[in-house]
Amino acid sequence: MFNRRDLLLRAATISAALPIFSLVGPREADAASNPQEVAKLNALFDKFVDDTMKRNPETATGLGLDTGKLAGLKAHLSDYSLAATEKERRDCKQRLAEMKAIDRKKLSGIDAANYDTVWFVNEVEDEANSAFDYGGGGANSPYVVSQLTGTYQFMPDFMDTQHSIETKADADAYLSRMTELATAMDQELEQMRHDVAKGVTPPDFVIDKALVLMQTFLDTPVNEATLVASITRRAKEKGLPSSYADKAATIYSSKIVPALARQAAYFKELRKTAVHDAGVARLPKGAEFYRIALKQYTTSTMQPDEIHQTGLKLVEQLTAEIDTLLKSQGIAEGTVGQRLSKLTTDPRYLYANTDDAKEALIADLNAKVAVVQAKLPEFFGTLPKAKVEIRRVPKATEAGAPGGYYQGGSLDGTRPGIYYINLRDTAEVPKWALPTLTFHESIPGHHLQITLSNEAKGLPLIRKMIGFSGYSEGWALYAEQFAVEIGMYRDDVLGHVGQLQGALFRAVRLVVDTGMHAMGWSREKAIAYYVDTLGEKESAAVTEIERYCVWPGQACSYMLGKITWLKLRASARLALGEKFDIRKFHDAGLLSGGLPLAVLETVIGDYVTATKA
Repeated sequence: MFNRRDLLLRAATISAALPIFSLVGPREADAASNPQEVAKLNALFDKFVDDTMKRNPETATGLGLDTGKLAGLKAHLSDYSLAATEKERRDCKQRLAEMKAIDRKKLSGIDAANYDTVWFVNEVEDEANSAFDYGGGGANSPYVVSQLTGTYQFMPDFMDTQHSIETKADADAYLSRMTELATAMDQELEQMRHDVAKGVTPPDFVIDKALVLMQTFLDTPVNEATLVASITRRAKEKGLPSSYADKAATIYSSKIVPALARQAAYFKELRKTAVHDAGVARLPKGAEFYRIALKQYTTSTMQPDEIHQTGLKLVEQLTAEIDTLLKSQGIAEGTVGQRLSKLTTDPRYLYANTDDAKEALIADLNAKVAVVQAKLPEFFGTLPKAKVEIRRVPKATEAGAPGGYYQGGSLDGTRPGIYYINLRDTAEVPKWALPTLTFHESIPGHHLQITLSNEAKGLPLIRKMIGFSGYSEGWALYAEQFAVEIGMYRDDVLGHVGQLQGALFRAVRLVVDTGMHAMGWSREKAIAYYVDTLGEKESAAVTEIERYCVWPGQACSYMLGKITWLKLRASARLALGEKFDIRKFHDAGLLSGGLPLAVLETVIGDYVTATKA
């Protein structure tokens, strides 16, 4: 959370606008917690938040907090220099030292969960910082710039969707940030050179994909570039001077384009000697990097070989379930992967790859969301207030983006939650697979979970800033299965096949991620296993596999998190018998905010104990 790149990614994709903790009033301590110790803890959390906002202005913007006393942050971006990275390493150690001054034994309930959650984040980041000196801090990605990382990749969309423009001051701040973006790119280049000197160079195929995206960025006419078009459009809407368009174009062409061109030129030089190895094992302390990355993303202590075997067993189980459903529809010839492949390319189940068809696709998905929305009160005691919209991934970034992702809405309702679906090629996702992706990203998946966390009362802001892939992606994958349980596929056997294929997809991730990063698998072996098992198009497989190379460990969080959610539900149902209420179980797990899986187990255990009493 406190690593600036991770914070910015989270603020740009899954956070919402929230009031500063101190403005919502002090939360009363749980009955068994010591009030004085809780007060000390919350004061420390306020300090952490304040420090984080000042170091990472983009986070303040993403959370809607760049107003009032923090308004000055809106004109700035984070410092991406090596010196700033080193300072963050020291700050992380200092946070741990300050937390040790709190008597953890005097906390219970949500207070203890708050402490344990924030402690985990800092502890795992410090563990990574102490182990290796590359990647910009933490274990988020070993490569500062790639097809998925780097300011060129996410900042244009961030500026367009997160940096609000209502006044002249907002527009001036936008221009200031454009200038600082060029500086940030040069600071990233400084970090890249530092890392290469340490022996950390992206694989050749990662460089190739990044260069394609960079060239698209560089070739886009200035007035059509997202950064320029955004302020031009929004300044006009607010009646601001037309000169903002010219100023933005000048900054873009004279500062940003040359800075990105320098990154691209450096990548072209690196490409001449880049290796093709997919995994991080070849990097300095690569095995240690992967171990900590797994811990950070999954919040589990499972080791690579155990995860690999878990994946293989699940692949076998899910393949058998899909086989049974396909045979029930008279689809019995060939392996499951071959049958899925034929279904994937069957024209009957594809939207045309046209803009009109893509609009129809989005309308159909909105209809699915409406059906689920009507079912929610039966299974959830608390429902999100913010609505969710479905939009396509911006064309400028769709080539390297995943199939779908979620961006949280603002608490005041000015910005809805948004489920972005990648429509670069409608043939990549057939109609029978789209419902599951939608349930994952919107409701009852990410939108429901993240919005409930952000709207929950009594959680300090620091908790709402923290997200855990094992918890949130695990929930979203649990939500895919829950859609089956609430009847969303009762009359849609192929849709159920799509749900099982989605689960199989996450089981395959366990196999290929550990395969590449811990067992020497090549990119090609991972792609072949992916295609053969899932029946997916190779183009989709390539995007996914190359994503896992850039974010080692993250792909394992989905299935490991789902397994935890299902185990906790089963144990709660067994322990409570007739007292078990699915609505209360969901509230217990969701209204406590994002948690490491071990802390989630404690929270659910407390809920079971309280229900028994």
